[in-house]
Amino acid sequence: MRYAYALTGAMLVGGAAATVVLQQPLGAQVAQNAPSQMAASAPRGAPMSFADLAAKLQPAVVNISTTQKVQVPQQQNPFAGTPFGDFFRRFGGQGDDNGGGNGGGSNGGGSGGTPATRDAVSLGSGFIISADGYIVTNNHVISGIPTEQGKVTVTSITVTLPDRKEYKATVVGKDATSDLAVLKIDAQNLPFVQFGDSTHTRVGDWVIAIGNPFALGGTVTAGIVSAIHRSITAGPYDRYIQTDAAINQGNSGGPMFDLNGNVVGINTAIYSPSGGNVGIGFAIPAEQAKPVVLQLMKGQKIRRGYLGVAIQPMDESIAAALKLPKDRGQLVARVESGQPAAKAGIQQGDVITRVNNVEITPDNTLSYIVAGLPVGAHVPIDLIRNGKPMTFTAVLTERPSEDKIASAEDGDDDNGPTTPEGQSAPASVRSALGISLQTLTPAIAQQLGVTTARGVVVTSVDPSSDAASKGLQQKDIILAIAQRPVSNGADAAAAVDAAKRAGFKTILLLVQRGNRPAIYLGVDLVAGK
Repeated sequence: MRYAYALTGAMLVGGAAATVVLQQPLGAQVAQNAPSQMAASAPRGAPMSFADLAAKLQPAVVNISTTQKVQVPQQQNPFAGTPFGDFFRRFGGQGDDNGGGNGGGSNGGGSGGTPATRDAVSLGSGFIISADGYIVTNNHVISGIPTEQGKVTVTSITVTLPDRKEYKATVVGKDATSDLAVLKIDAQNLPFVQFGDSTHTRVGDWVIAIGNPFALGGTVTAGIVSAIHRSITAGPYDRYIQTDAAINQGNSGGPMFDLNGNVVGINTAIYSPSGGNVGIGFAIPAEQAKPVVLQLMKGQKIRRGYLGVAIQPMDESIAAALKLPKDRGQLVARVESGQPAAKAGIQQGDVITRVNNVEITPDNTLSYIVAGLPVGAHVPIDLIRNGKPMTFTAVLTERPSEDKIASAEDGDDDNGPTTPEGQSAPASVRSALGISLQTLTPAIAQQLGVTTARGVVVTSVDPSSDAASKGLQQKDIILAIAQRPVSNGADAAAAVDAAKRAGFKTILLLVQRGNRPAIYLGVDLVAGK
């Protein structure tokens, strides 16, 4: 998945020029032979031309460019401590006498000190929503995307109108979670557009996208809505409008219009193996964007409800292991201590089916529902625990920043240098799941570098088993089997046997890798076992 904005430094790699090949259209060939059969027509429901609509809307769509400073690691001086060290420092990329040095001392060597910086320019799109110069765009257009080379700092933002007038823009507000930002330019009597109602948008509706792909200038493309409520695993509010209207790098932040000229989406991302348009673009729906934009215009902080759980979707294997529908509810993989869910009594392994009387589905996720509720709201939570329906009430708090949430979820990825040795689990577990286990002792935990106090360690996985296909690996720690905590081989065998007696053909495993948060896997029993 790529953001639809462009870095101008990548525009002309290799200096190649575009080649245009003109061919006679097939329709023209037919028309010469049978002109009476070629009446001009348009698909039903579409205008004969988008020209009038484009002419009306284009003046309100702007180009947004930023200048950036990108921190890059300094090249280590291979001649440090030699007579060539100062020469390399001056001409080999580690700074000069004007303040760009590496801070590594008089010998000009080493790789420490202040990181070097380079200049970069990014390009995106936006649209004017008021006559006095408020502009909507994507947050990533005006904040920059951190690169492998280092941190990006935006130093200035320039807005260019279709009549080529340029204005320096100030940031009124931005929200990384929704990827939205509001800018302001010092101008009056500007053309502007309005948000429409994207809740009425349907698959198959005509839409047009206007933006500045590849820094070419104002460009109009047309297509249809390909899907709604599309998830692209981009964040907690994954609910995009998908379109086949051509969207490319530089279109980010530009508007998607319906045929009434209202903004129903903000073009944000594309799916593309090559970086160019392949007919799969994504836009933030107006129903999500408008409330955030209105708050940002007022200088308000965006506050979202927070429950304090990590959730997993009900995929086919997990649903089979729980004997529940796969398209309803979400599984609680972790409950954060001291947060609303924990205080309400929600537990790891619960399947939350409704929040505030709204059913949870793949199109209407728990994160999306909760985020739209006010901080402090008393919210009923319907769930299923061990097959029994229950209801709890949670008092929502404010959602922390995404950085804080990410840091809480980070863990040590190192599972240790060797395979631990210990007592194996009974043969019944090996034959049923295709895995071998051993008790997690304090010594093994120390060897693996994990803080987990209980569980069983996977010592081998049959490569032909479903456990292997689901990604289970040697040194993974299984904390629970079929919703039953396990601390040794006997616990594991008892949990597997009980699940088989209850008629389960798929068993739920709670698995931890290193010190990362545990997740659930639905694993099929070995056939005939």
